[in-house]
Amino acid sequence: MHFDTKAVHAGVEPDPSTGAIMTPIFQTSTYVQKSPGDHKGFEYSRTQNPTRFALQDSIAALENANHGLVFASGLAAIDAVIKLLKPGDEVISGNDLYGGTYRIFTKIFEDFGIKFHFIDMDDVSKIEGYINENTKLIWLETPTNPMMNIIDIAAAASIAKKHKVLLGVDNTFASPALQNPIDLGADIVMHSVTKYLGGHSDVVMGALAMNDKELYERLAFIQNSCGAVAGPQDCFLVLRGIKTLHLRMERHCENGAKIANYLKNHPKINKVYWPGFEDHPNHDIAKSQMKGFGGMISFTFHEDDMQRSFEVMERFKVFALAESLGGVESMANHPATMTHGAIPKEERMKVGLLDSLIRLSVGIENAEDLISDLEQAIG
Repeated sequence: MHFDTKAVHAGVEPDPSTGAIMTPIFQTSTYVQKSPGDHKGFEYSRTQNPTRFALQDSIAALENANHGLVFASGLAAIDAVIKLLKPGDEVISGNDLYGGTYRIFTKIFEDFGIKFHFIDMDDVSKIEGYINENTKLIWLETPTNPMMNIIDIAAAASIAKKHKVLLGVDNTFASPALQNPIDLGADIVMHSVTKYLGGHSDVVMGALAMNDKELYERLAFIQNSCGAVAGPQDCFLVLRGIKTLHLRMERHCENGAKIANYLKNHPKINKVYWPGFEDHPNHDIAKSQMKGFGGMISFTFHEDDMQRSFEVMERFKVFALAESLGGVESMANHPATMTHGAIPKEERMKVGLLDSLIRLSVGIENAEDLISDLEQAIG
């Protein structure tokens, strides 16, 4: 089945009791049993909920995976993955990643005796130098947040399999419409569903997808035991949002290309980070593992002047100054003080995350209006 057909139909069946074409919102905490243990497959909504199950099946199908799980947030999904580990285990992670991921790794799980290595993964062969008998997980984002670095998923998967460690890929920036890490050998795919999957800036949610049944059962046990599940109302909203994912991503990509090229040719802009440029590092890898280059763009001015960036963002009229991304509306973000504020400045500077850097999530509005907004804001 083609992706756009799966987006509309996967995981969703007409309600057998009424024929309702949309999965009902099963807004219930518990389920009546005929006799102790004699029930219809549902006991308690932390453990089982039909609306959540439909969404889990939908996301699994979109990622060409056998199993899916959804959580109360993207960080709750990452939290579940790291809970597969034990004190003394080690994780190799990219050095350019979402600030919340860095925070949960360093401020929460390092205190439980898990060691994290943050390395440049532009050349994945560097991973080999950090693998030892304690390595249990390789964790990467591609494209990365916010520098848009591209990491070769298939090559990383080959290294992970060689050393018998898990490979987890945060696929939030690409979405399953543009990239499918499971097909490239990843063991776990993670999404901040809040972003492109939901697509309308009205839900906070996370998801995991995987093929291995034993791994799924371990993660499902963690999901149920720790309780960070997504509610049925939010699951319903995401099921609705997914039905237009393919259409939205086409427009995000189309607008993203126009905005990226406009910025690249602007005399006041120094660098533009967007994987669709032929001179972008690892562009050929992006071209081979992605179906499009997305609507996420970062850029800097000639001077690393935070105040200059603030003034530009304060003048936006169409772009919303906000923390998130992936919604139908265009958003601007200042990573150094917002999404990546938890990362020490010296670590940000190592990957080129300057104080002047602005990250754009290009929405589905008319591209001419977005360019006009950038023009008047940049001046």
